[in-house]
This record gives sequence, structure tokens and C-alpha cells, in this order.
Amino acid sequence: MKIGIDLGGTKIEAVVLNNDGEQLFVERVPTPQHDYQGTLDAIKGLVDRAETAVGEKCTVGMGIPGTLSPVTGKVKNANSVWLNGQPLDKDLSTLLGREVRIANDANCFAVSEAVDGSGAGKHLVFGVIIGTGCGGGISIGGKVHAGGNGVSGEWGHNPLPWQIEQDRHHAEHIHCYCGRPSCLEVFISGTGFWKDFELTHGETLRGPDIMDRVERGDKDAEACIQRYEDRLARALASVVNTLDPDVIVLGGGMSNVERIYKNVPALMKRWVMGGECDTPIVKAKYGDSSGVRGAAWLW
Repeated sequence: MKIGIDLGGTKIEAVVLNNDGEQLFVERVPTPQHDYQGTLDAIKGLVDRAETAVGEKCTVGMGIPGTLSPVTGKVKNANSVWLNGQPLDKDLSTLLGREVRIANDANCFAVSEAVDGSGAGKHLVFGVIIGTGCGGGISIGGKVHAGGNGVSGEWGHNPLPWQIEQDRHHAEHIHCYCGRPSCLEVFISGTGFWKDFELTHGETLRGPDIMDRVERGDKDAEACIQRYEDRLARALASVVNTLDPDVIVLGGGMSNVERIYKNVPALMKRWVMGGECDTPIVKAKYGDSSGVRGAAWLW
């Protein structure tokens, strides 16, 4: 049996899967904020309770909001900043008495959907998380592709391509936490979506409220979602031009906006080299559970 851990900024989730992908145990606990040792202890407690519940020792895989540096062996690029600079895999392996495999959480999402989710049977899967932030992950042959620098799939921190004046205005006022200008994250995350509405129309609404207005025919809300779809199409076209994946799987809050699965593929054709693009864009099968399931499938 396989334990998967999803280490998030506010919660830590654990599941146990059998070899058929059946979920036998699940538990969530709050993440000890800015407390590295407390985070380790919370993970150990989850593993202990999971193994007690299923009655056997399991493999352990974990997704984190960052990556392990292949140079230092320590965590880098984590927005849960207390993880950065720590040898997380080694410390957990010592604490649990076995090897622990760790990957970026978006890569875990891609693996989950490649193994038995919406990308099952596809060789090259690009996973996209468009929620509070914006992440990308790559799975090849059902395995994580981390890359030589450990940053494969860090698509959200590339600049939005083919910018127009309205995009540049957006980037001048809405800044990414990484410190670089024009990151995709500030445009096509769920946060970027509602901040665009606030910046352009002068009213603060969250994504579901904007989409409610879209359904009621509000012109400002419709203009906002159209800007979002156009930006997402350009961003995904750049992925197709680089990787040409067999499928793109969307997760996160914005993946629940059903119209994007019709509108975005049509918009992408303009930006894909040669003007042809039939890459399927599909919704994640396992939703919020994809990341933790993918962590289990690291084994």
C-alpha cells in the first residue's frame, strides 16, 4: 500500500491507496505555520495513524509547494518559506525509518491524472493548477519529469506571451510574489482573475461571484472572463509550442468554469505554430485530491 502526503501552506493531507488506486484512508490536519520541526512531527503523526488504520507499513510519497534542489538536496522555491533550505526528504526519511520520495505538488497532480485520471493512457501529460496560484507539472509515461534543475513545469513563473497594452497595464499593478514581472500567475490564477475584475471595473468580487454575474448577462463580468480565456489560451499555446503534450489537464478553482473547455481550445489555434491545435484540454478527474494521490503514485 502507498501513503501520499500533500504538504500545503494551510493543511497537510494524507491518503492510503492500494495498488488498484482505491482510497483506504484519508485525514487532514492544519499545517504548523513557520515551524519546520512541527511540520515534520505532523507528517509523522499522519503516517502513524494511516498505517495503524490499514494494518501495514506503507511506502511514502509527498508533494510539496516547491522542489528539491539537485545541487544542494534542500528545498527551494517553496511559498511555505519555512521549508526552504531544509533537507526535507532526508529529515523525513530519518524520522520515518524509510525512504520518502518528494516531488513538486503540481508534478504530483500531473502524475495522478496520468496514472488513473483524465490523462490515463496518455504518454505526455501537462497538468495545470489554476487556483489561488498557478502551477504546472509534467508527467512522462506516468512518472514525474522533474528536470535537471528541478524546476520542470514551473510554467506559472514565465511571462504571459504576446502581451497587449491591457496586459501590460495589469502587470504594472498586480505583482507576483516571486519578484519577476508579468508572471502567468498574476494573470491566469483564480486570484489573477478576480484582481483583473477589481483593477478594470473598480469592484472587488471573488471568482464565483464574477461567474454568477456572467450567467446573468453582466457585460463587465463577461468582458473579464473573455480576457481570462484569451490569456489562458496564449499561455497554453506556448506550452503546445514547446512540449506538444498529448493532453492538458486542468485543476484548481478556475478549472470548474465549464465554458473554458469550449472557448480556450478554439482561441489557442491562433497562437500555436502552424495554426493547428487539437490538443485535448480536460478537467481533472480527482479534483483537489489529485495532488495527494499523485504523491502516493510516486512509488
